[in-house]
Amino acid sequence: MTESATREASPLDEALSAVGDRWSLLIVEALLAGPQRFADLRAEVQGIAPNILSGRLRRLQDHGVVVARRYSERPPRASYELSDEGRALAGALRLLAGWGARQTGAAEAPRHRPCGTPMEAVWYCPTCERPAGEEEDELRFV
Repeated sequence: MTESATREASPLDEALSAVGDRWSLLIVEALLAGPQRFADLRAEVQGIAPNILSGRLRRLQDHGVVVARRYSERPPRASYELSDEGRALAGALRLLAGWGARQTGAAEAPRHRPCGTPMEAVWYCPTCERPAGEEEDELRFV
């Protein structure tokens, strides 16, 4: 048995099992604007097949990222919205979108409106009140 087969799942493994497929983050992005019905999500997430959307919504609900609220019993229909856990993905989505934009040259990093400086994400320790360095001993996932 290889070392990777015997090691425990990392926090990144856990995140990817919840939202690491082709469509899940696009669904989360669409729901950041607020609750949406199935047909609205299908229109917003271009190219997704209805059966794939249904499956991803079910999986996102199972992982506590999305909440379904029934608005009709006959026929059964629901609107979908992000849970608190789902809304917590907004920052990660912004970082990924910024990275993607830089890779394609489509856009640059968001800018601080008052001074125009490009924004950047920094790991910050609220206890020490200082940014954490990239040294391995300063940043770790437990």
